[in-house]
Amino acid sequence: MDEEGSLSNWIIPGKKMPGMGGAMDLLVGAKNVIIAMEHTAKGAPKILKKCRLPYTAVKCVDKIITEMAVIEVTEDGLLLTEYNPEFTVEQIQEATEAKLIISDGLKAMC
Repeated sequence: MDEEGSLSNWIIPGKKMPGMGGAMDLLVGAKNVIIAMEHTAKGAPKILKKCRLPYTAVKCVDKIITEMAVIEVTEDGLLLTEYNPEFTVEQIQEATEAKLIISDGLKAMC
């Protein structure tokens, strides 16, 4: 996942899927794409400035939901709209390689 809302690969939890790909197949015709994922992988950010792998779906994601935050993908960048009160905004930014824009209406996740 990168700051432009592009996907590089995907995996179905519990399934062994060799290689990469498939995101475009899943997203063809989708009007609203919401990604639910862990914010980091062993402490390393999963929301990146720029993808390091080949893309399989470009600029298709509308929203990212993690255990730390809800982030909308906008033309201006990644907009932090909700945060888990167990984390500070600073902690969320530290766990996110891409720069976050803080919403004026930022609120705690319910």
